[in-house]
Amino acid sequence: MIITKIAGHLDNFSSSDKAIDWLELEWEELNKRILRKQTENGRDVSISLENGSHLHYGDVLYEDEDTLIAIRTKLEKVYVIKPKTMREMGKAAFEIGNRHTPCIIEDDEILVRYDHTLEKLMDEVGVTYEQSERRFKEPFKYKGHQH
Repeated sequence: MIITKIAGHLDNFSSSDKAIDWLELEWEELNKRILRKQTENGRDVSISLENGSHLHYGDVLYEDEDTLIAIRTKLEKVYVIKPKTMREMGKAAFEIGNRHTPCIIEDDEILVRYDHTLEKLMDEVGVTYEQSERRFKEPFKYKGHQH
C-alpha cells in the first residue's frame, strides 16, 4: 500500500465502529515524509508525502469499510516537568536548551525523553519533575547546530 497524502485525523472520523490498525513510529519518524513500515496487523505501508509534510499522532492514512490505518508513536519513558513558578520554568528551559535536549511543551508541562543525567541536573537546580510514560504526539522541529 502506498500512501501519498494524509486522509485526515482520528478526531474527525465519526465512525467509532471501525478497527484501528496502528502504524507505530518512533518520535523522530514523525518528521520523515518517506517511510516504509508495517502496521500492528502486518500490513506493509509505504509513505511518500510531499515536501514539507510530516506526520502527527492520530493521522489517518487509510480507510475502508472496516478499518482505519492511523499513526501513533511508541510509548516512551519521559520526564514530565511541571514548573510551579516562572523561575522554575526559566531554569528548566535554560538547562534543557543548553543541552540541546529535544522537548515538547503540552499545556503546563514540558516533556523530555528519559535521561538519567538530566534527572541529576533537574535535582541540582530544583525543578519539579516526575517520571512517566507518554507518547509524543507532535514532530520535534529541530534545527541543529554545533558550538
